[in-house]
Amino acid sequence: MWQYQPVPTTLDAIRERLGAAFPGATIQVRDTTGGDDHFEARVLSSAFAGRRQLERHRMVYAALGELMATRIHALSLVTEESNNP
Repeated sequence: MWQYQPVPTTLDAIRERLGAAFPGATIQVRDTTGGDDHFEARVLSSAFAGRRQLERHRMVYAALGELMATRIHALSLVTEESNNP
């Protein structure tokens, strides 16, 4: 029998992908408009050590993959280096 499988919100998908790409990171994501397409994300990760802001943002965009082209209309990012491994 076929069962309905709910589509995860974009917010949940963002959290899941960032968590997988940056294990051990502190990740905060919020929907800024309530429309499930405008977001603000803060990622604190040791993976950003020695990297410039542009490279950090590219790492986040890569982790989000096709969500950036299909489900995310706007994304405000704060990426910071963590001292924790």
